[in-house]
Parts: sequence; structure tokens; C-alpha cells
Amino acid sequence: MNVATILDSRYSWFRLGITLVIAMVGNVGIWAIVVVMPAIQSEFGIDRSGASLPYTATMLGFALGNLVIGRWVDRFGITISLIGAALAIGVGFGGAALIDSAWMFSVMQFIVGFGTAAGFAPLIADISLWFQRRRGIAVAITASGNYLSGAIWPMILSGLLAGGGWRMAYMVIAATSVLVLIPLALLLRRRVPAEAILASDAAGEIRRRRSAFNPRQLQYLLALAGIGCCVAMAMPQVHIVALCVDLGFGAAVGAEMLSLMLLGGVASRLVSGLLADWLGGVYTLLIGSVLQCIALFLYLPFNGMASLYVVSLVFGLSQGGIVPSYAIIVREYMPAREAGQRVGFVIMATIVGMALGGWMSGYIYDLTGSYQMAFLNGIAWNFLNIGIVLLILFRKGETRQMVTA
Repeated sequence: MNVATILDSRYSWFRLGITLVIAMVGNVGIWAIVVVMPAIQSEFGIDRSGASLPYTATMLGFALGNLVIGRWVDRFGITISLIGAALAIGVGFGGAALIDSAWMFSVMQFIVGFGTAAGFAPLIADISLWFQRRRGIAVAITASGNYLSGAIWPMILSGLLAGGGWRMAYMVIAATSVLVLIPLALLLRRRVPAEAILASDAAGEIRRRRSAFNPRQLQYLLALAGIGCCVAMAMPQVHIVALCVDLGFGAAVGAEMLSLMLLGGVASRLVSGLLADWLGGVYTLLIGSVLQCIALFLYLPFNGMASLYVVSLVFGLSQGGIVPSYAIIVREYMPAREAGQRVGFVIMATIVGMALGGWMSGYIYDLTGSYQMAFLNGIAWNFLNIGIVLLILFRKGETRQMVTA
């Protein structure tokens, strides 16, 4: 069998296009709750911390879903996994629109987050099986669907909220998710032949031998690195709007900075994907982590509106390629047949890092009355991330010399 006729083929690129659309629709769950949070707080008569619990529940479901659905992809394939996830999204949004309890709303958001996860790590794991020479850019394009979803859905939801309220908006999302995602999932029924997976594993065997860590050790190292980088990443992404309110610029300006950050993240992911095809995932991760750390330092001296717009764009351009790099590293150093569960575990760790970093930054702000120490805390976690990446690189080089000798 000629692997070249299957991997990086015309069908692979067609599949990538479908995958991107699925990601843009399927990731609605993690953005919808941000848009409707003020309406939820008002209707249920709860405080800001109570209104934040549904977001936390969404991210917990998202984290668990990346792991569990990733395992489903390895066992059942992406189509069945996506159909199940679409139904979960539909049930979650539809159920949330019908309930009158803040606690039950959080439960529904957990279900939404679980289903939404299929649009991230499981999709990334699946598309990585169809590419070898251009795996980096394919993974980056798929991961960009998450940020593109964040740029598109809030605008759609704003119109729905103005026209019929959050309950109607949630019902529209429930119906759209099921009606769009299931037919698209059926277009991905074709699976990579076992021979192609074996050939891909054989092609990567030399590279995997260069790592001094076995797959389990490397997986846990990457997970810890993912927590470190995403605790740091969460500081601007989660708190930029609140920071702008504190500085007197208003929430609208903060939302614009967040959108600019996400658009910069899309560009960063695409460039990092191309870079990964040239340098490999570990070096790409190191470059992104160092750039993110520099961008975090830039937040410390600048607090003017114009300067924060620029710094937020720089931050987005720096960090967007970090998370996809973990998936690329997994595919470079671990067997293809384990892609779903391995990628899912590492991506789950990055989401835990985002949730931890968002909470930790708010807690430090409550203690100090300022975000300065929160930024420094993020920088410290970023250094942990960089140290782990350097460890992986150092041990890899040491092993290569031993093998060569």
C-alpha cells in the first residue's frame, strides 16, 4: 500500500475543510455562556461569583470531554463520537433553556461543555491521522476553529439575545448544533486504514527513539507543561475585560481587546503550524512559550488604552500556537493508534490550566487589589512550562548522541 496516496491526499484536505466547519460550529458551547452570563445573573438573582459557576461547569465538562471523547475516537471513530457529542450539545442547550434553577443550569452547562469538547482535541487527533508531511498546518487549522468560533458566535448570539432573550438563543443553538453537526459527521465516516497507521508509526519510530522518556512519562510531562502555560495564558484571556473596567475603559473596550487577542491567536496558530512542519512540535512549543512569557511582561508597565490594544494583539500573536503544538508532539513521539486518548489527556490538562489560572488570577486580585501580582504569578507558571520543554529537548539530544555512538 502506498501511504502517500492516503496521507496528505486531496481527500485529506477535503476532510480538513469539513473538520474546520465542525470546529467552528461545535465550539459554540464555551463562548455562549460568556455572552449570556449577565442575563443569567439578572434572571436568577445571583451574584457575580454565582453567575461564574456555569462557566466553571462548562470548562470542567470540556476538560473531561476531551479525554473521554478522545478515547471514543480511538475505539469507535470520529463520526459516532461527533454524533454523540452533537446530541449532548443539543440536550444541554435545550435543557438549559427550559429550567428555572441556577444549579440545574450549571448541570446543563456541564453537559454542553462535555459535548463541545468533540470540536477540539478529538477533531485534532482525527485529522492528525490523515497527514504526515503537512500535519502541523492541518492541526493548526483545526485548532483555529475554536478561536474562529469565538469570533463569530458572540456576534450571532448578541442579535438573538436582543431579539428574543437567552432562552430563545439557547434553543436556536440546540437545533443548529444537531442539524449541522450530525450531517457533517457523516461525511467523515471514512477511517484511516490500519496499514496506513502502521506505516505512519514506522515512519515515526526513529523520532520516538530520540526521546529519553517513554510515552506515559512524556504524556505526563506535556500535561504539566500544559497546565503551566495555560495558567499563564488565562490571566489576559479571562481577565482582560475586568482589567479594562478597573482602568475606566469599560467592558466594551475589553471585549474588543479580547477579540483582537483571539484573531491574533488564529494567525499565530496558522504560522506555528507551518513552523511545526519545518522545526517539529517541541521547538515550536518552546518558541511560543518564550514569546508568551515576553508578552506577559509587557502587560506590567503598560496600562493605557492604546498600549493595551497593542499588547493584547502581541499576546495573541505569541500564544495561539502553543496548545496545538502539544498535539503535534504527541503525534511525533507516540503511536498513531493512541492519538485520541493521548491528545485528549494533554489537551485536558491545558484546559485545567486555563480554569485554574482564571480562578487563581481572580483570587490574587482579591488579595492584592491589583492584577500586577497576578501577571507575575502567570509569568512564574510560564517559566515552569519553559523549563519542562527544555528538559524534553535536552534529554532528547542526550539520547540521540547515545544512539549515534
